[in-house]
Amino acid sequence: MKKSDKNKAVGRDENGNGPKKGVVMQIDIKFPFFSAFSYQRFPSVGKSTLLCNLAGVFSEVAAYEFTTLTTVPGVIRYKGAKIQLLDLPGIIEGAKDGKGRGKQVIAVARTCSLILMVLDVMKPLQHKKLLEYELEGFGIRLNKQPPNIGFKRKEKGGINLTMLVPQTELDLELVKSILAEYRIHNADITLRYDATSEDLIDVIEGNRVYIPCIYVLNKIDQISIEELDIIYRIPHTVPISAHHKWNFDDLLEKTWEYLNLIRIYTKPKGQLPDYSQPIVLNAERKSIEDLCMKIHKSLQKDFKCALVWGASAKHNPQRVGRDHVLIDEDVVQSLNPDF
Repeated sequence: MKKSDKNKAVGRDENGNGPKKGVVMQIDIKFPFFSAFSYQRFPSVGKSTLLCNLAGVFSEVAAYEFTTLTTVPGVIRYKGAKIQLLDLPGIIEGAKDGKGRGKQVIAVARTCSLILMVLDVMKPLQHKKLLEYELEGFGIRLNKQPPNIGFKRKEKGGINLTMLVPQTELDLELVKSILAEYRIHNADITLRYDATSEDLIDVIEGNRVYIPCIYVLNKIDQISIEELDIIYRIPHTVPISAHHKWNFDDLLEKTWEYLNLIRIYTKPKGQLPDYSQPIVLNAERKSIEDLCMKIHKSLQKDFKCALVWGASAKHNPQRVGRDHVLIDEDVVQSLNPDF
C-alpha cells in the first residue's frame, strides 16, 4: 500500500499531518462473544438477505455487488441460547494479500467459532475453492483437526524423527529440509499418522486456527429437485433460500451441532428450574467446575458440591463434585448459598 493510500485510509492529508475535512473515519470492532459465527462469501450471493430474515437485523440489500462494506452484528436465539452473527463484507480473489480490505475481514473470521460460507447455487462451486484458498492463505483451516504431530525444539542433538506409522510423503531428508527453511537444526519430531509436508509446516508455524465451516448454498428456488438432491450429498452443506426462508430449521440445527454447545439449567433451592435462560457451555468443557467459571470465578473457589438431575446423573438427584461431567439439558443446584 502506498503512503498516500495509508493516509486516505486513516483520514489524513497527503503529508500525514491530520484528518482531512469531510473525511469519515470508520473503525471496525471485534466482538468477543462466547459463541459467534461469521459469514464468508463472494459479493452478491444473498448473505445480507439471510441475515435480515434469520436474525431480524437490517443489513443493506441491493442488486449490485459490495453492498455490505462493514461488519454488521446480529443475534439469533435458538434452543434458549443467544448466538451472535457477524455479517462480514464479501471477499474477493487476492483477499489474503489485502485486496478489498481482505486482511481485515479474514482477521475477524479467525476469532469466530464457526464460519458460514454463503455461496450462490447458480454459480460454479469454484467460488468455494477460491474462498477456501483465501482463508487457508491467512492460516484458517476449515473442518480440519490440528495435525497429530509432536514437535519439540531442543538446544542440541540434531533432528530426531520418530515415525509411528509408515509415511507416504515425509522422510528424514524432507523433514530436515523443511526445518532448515525455518532455521531449526535441533528438534524432536513425532509423526503419529500419515502426515503431509503442509501438516508439518502448520505445526512449525504454530499460528493456524481450526474452525468448523458450513457451506450455505443459497437461491435453491432457482434449481430443480434433481439438482437439490445432488447438493444434499455434498459434505458440510445446507441448501437454503434466504428470500423465501426455506430450510432455515436445518441450517439452525446444523449450526448448533457444529458449534458443539450444551445447555445447563440452574435450579435455586426450593424452586423450579429456570428453563428460560440456560447457561451455554462448550461440549469440550462441560464439568461442574467449568459451569462455575462460566457464572463467576468466585464460585469455583468456594464450591463444595452440587445436586444434578438429568442424563449425567446415576440417580435423580445425584450429589456430585466439581469434576462431574454434565450432559445437555442437565439441571444443577449448588449447595453453596451464593450460587
